[in-house]
Amino acid sequence: MDNISQFKNNPETVFLAQEYERLDFEERQTEKIMAADLELQEIAKEEILVLKSRKEELLRQMLDIASSEKEEELYPNQVVLEIRAGAGGDEAALFARELADMYAKYALKKGWRFDNLDISKNDIGGIKEASYEINGKGVYEDLRFETGVHRIQRVPATEKSGRVHTSTASVAVLPMRQQFKLEINPADLDMEFSRAGGKGGQNVNKVETAVRLIHKPTGLAVRSTSERSQARNREKALSILTAKLQQLKNEEESAKFSSERKSQIGTGDRSEKIRTYNILQDRVTDHRVKQSWHNLPVIFDGGIEGILSELKNAEKEATVAM
Repeated sequence: MDNISQFKNNPETVFLAQEYERLDFEERQTEKIMAADLELQEIAKEEILVLKSRKEELLRQMLDIASSEKEEELYPNQVVLEIRAGAGGDEAALFARELADMYAKYALKKGWRFDNLDISKNDIGGIKEASYEINGKGVYEDLRFETGVHRIQRVPATEKSGRVHTSTASVAVLPMRQQFKLEINPADLDMEFSRAGGKGGQNVNKVETAVRLIHKPTGLAVRSTSERSQARNREKALSILTAKLQQLKNEEESAKFSSERKSQIGTGDRSEKIRTYNILQDRVTDHRVKQSWHNLPVIFDGGIEGILSELKNAEKEATVAM
């Protein structure tokens, strides 16, 4: 096989590739013996068949590994979920918290790991902004269409006249790929350290382990407090910042070539209004697929499988129709 070298450059397949080359060399040597000694032809033929069979099995294993890695690069098993309160004051912050709880409960159902990276709350327990790391099989494939503006329509508990308020929260799902297309110039970064605060023991509260990175050209800033060491938080913050810059670049390209978009489900832009949760009518509507679902208590309890499935089906149909 001429392109076996591609597998030798992959740590996951290098041993298999070396074994393939050894068997290939043995096969060629056996062919020479067969050509030189007619009495050994039958034995050599049987040996060559065995060698070819073992080579085919090794090649299948290498192709399976490479295919799995390609799939994981397209749909990585790690994401950063960002949620920010939008218009609506305290009601928006409460809605942001409900969305965070919804995704946390869905992650629990899927057996994914859901970790807080950084969170800022208001005085009544709502979320002003928060970021979470989610790890698990198929996490990005499931959640990739959640990026955008979510709206909720309801009568707040403090509303005396019974007037319906509309509040918003923005969600961003950032895929954490093994290899990003861009690199960050260290000279473009400002770094700040602080105490992480909250749970985590004396070390977290007394040592400046929290790291905040600012990308000077764009003004983007990320903060990581989840790790116990400053170095680990710096590494995680840098990964998140790279993912955010990559998303920003993707959004710019999507806007530039919007007419050539493969998917009609959405741009993946966090400013796009994608879904409305109407409490009075017990209905959630996804505006991209123009469909509604009922039983909001179940949905906020992590029961979003039907919505996510419909979005993935709509993407498949849009891709086939092109």
